[in-house]
Amino acid sequence: MRKYITLLIAAAALVIGSTAYAGIAVIVHPSSGIDTLSADDIARIFLGKTKKFPNGQQAIPINQNEGSPIREKFNRAILKKTPSQYKAYWSRLVFTGKGTPPKDSGTDADVKALVAANPNVIGYVDSSVVDSSVKVVFELP
Repeated sequence: MRKYITLLIAAAALVIGSTAYAGIAVIVHPSSGIDTLSADDIARIFLGKTKKFPNGQQAIPINQNEGSPIREKFNRAILKKTPSQYKAYWSRLVFTGKGTPPKDSGTDADVKALVAANPNVIGYVDSSVVDSSVKVVFELP
């Protein structure tokens, strides 16, 4: 019995550990014409510094819900901002009339569905949910 409990705890730790360290995939529609983007390209789009992909096509960034661990990791790694810095950044732009923040669009499944439905949308999801309905243009480990 004790061996069974130890094995069960070890298995649970592996599952939890693999989920906690999953990568983040930045995704676009497969027909968008975008094959790869740099972290700087992505940051410029999500910070409202450009409204276009490098190929000139309109870019519509969408976020996961505020408080999501994936969003927090994305903001820190790509945008170089903590949640409060990100909120302050957009509050300042909105107040001065210089920008509109990306829409919060829900979970991995919600973001993936929106990206799969529109060639101009760019989003990010847990890399484990990527399938052929979207194309990965950048990946964080």
